[in-house]
Amino acid sequence: MKTAVFIEKRAGTERLRNVTLELTGKAAALMKPFHGEVVGIFVGDRLPEDTDELFKYGMHRVVFYNNAKLKHLHSIAIKQVVAQFVKREKPDIVLFGATHTGRDIAPLVAAQIHTGLTADCTQLVIDDYRDKGKILYQIRPAFGGNILATIVTPDHRPMMATVREGVMPLPEHKTMNPVKFEEFTPDFRDEWVRHEFLNIIPKRSKVDLGAANVIVSGGAGVGNKESFKLIFQLAEALGAEVGASRAAVDFGFIEKDHQVGQTGSVVRPKLYIACGISGSIQHRAGMEESKKILAINKDPDAPIFGIAHMGVVGDLREIIPLMIRYLREEG
Repeated sequence: MKTAVFIEKRAGTERLRNVTLELTGKAAALMKPFHGEVVGIFVGDRLPEDTDELFKYGMHRVVFYNNAKLKHLHSIAIKQVVAQFVKREKPDIVLFGATHTGRDIAPLVAAQIHTGLTADCTQLVIDDYRDKGKILYQIRPAFGGNILATIVTPDHRPMMATVREGVMPLPEHKTMNPVKFEEFTPDFRDEWVRHEFLNIIPKRSKVDLGAANVIVSGGAGVGNKESFKLIFQLAEALGAEVGASRAAVDFGFIEKDHQVGQTGSVVRPKLYIACGISGSIQHRAGMEESKKILAINKDPDAPIFGIAHMGVVGDLREIIPLMIRYLREEG
C-alpha cells in the first residue's frame, strides 16, 4: 500500500506546517503493518527549508515541483499538478491538512480524478470492509457534532481525507529513513495561473490557544456575556488563555478566535477547565487530548464528565468565584 501526504508551508515562512508532520506520522503508522510507503508531494515556489524533518517521522520519498509562479495559492495550477502526481504514483490514500490550502485543493483534486473525499477527519483507521479488502475508515463528527460518522469510499482510489491541524498527535522522532527527493516534471500550462497577488495582509489572531499550557473555556451554560467575565477572571488568576465552545461563540459571549473544537482550535494544554460546556463530540474533538481536564457543570449527566479527569457538579457562578478567591489568597 501507499499513502501520499500533501506538503504545506506555514504561512509567511519557509518551514513546514505542523499538520504535515502530524499526517506523515499518522501515514507511517497506517502503512507500517503493510510495509507500505509514505510519499510526500510538494507543489510551490521552493521546498520548505526543514523538509528533511519529514524523514524522521516516517516519510520514504518527497516528490516536488518547484515553480516561481506558484509562490502563492493558485488553486487550478496546483490541482492539475497534484492530479498528475496521483495518476503517476497511484497511491491508495491521499491526505491533506484541513487548512485553507488543503480545503481548497483537496476537493478540486478529488473531482479531477473522480474519487471521494472526507473532510475534517478526527480519526483514520485501516481495516477490512466486506469483500473489498483493506480500506481507509474516515471518521469525523457529523450532525452538528452530535455523532461520529464513519465514512468509507471502497470503490474508488485513492481514498482521500483532510485532517485538522492538531488532531493527530505529533509523533516522537523514532524513524531515520534515508532522505530521498525526486523532482517531478508535470505537463504545466501557464494559463492555469489565472490571477495575480498584489498584497497579502495576514490575519492576526487575538489569542494563541495552541501554545497555551492552561486554558479556561466557557460554554452555553455560562448563561450570558456578562457572566462570561467569570471565565476571564479565572483565566487571569491562573495565568491561562480563554477558550470557548461553539455555542458560546454563536450566542455572542466571545469572539470566534477563542473557539475550541472541530471548527475552532485543536488544543492539548496541561490543564483544560471546561465551564458550562456540555461536551459535544464537536467540542471534544478539539480538547480531549489535554493532559488534565477539569469539568464544572450543574448537569451530572453532561457528556463532558465522561472524559474529564476531575469534575465538579454545581453552579459555575458559585464555584468559579470560590476558585478565584482561593487562588488569589494562596498566590
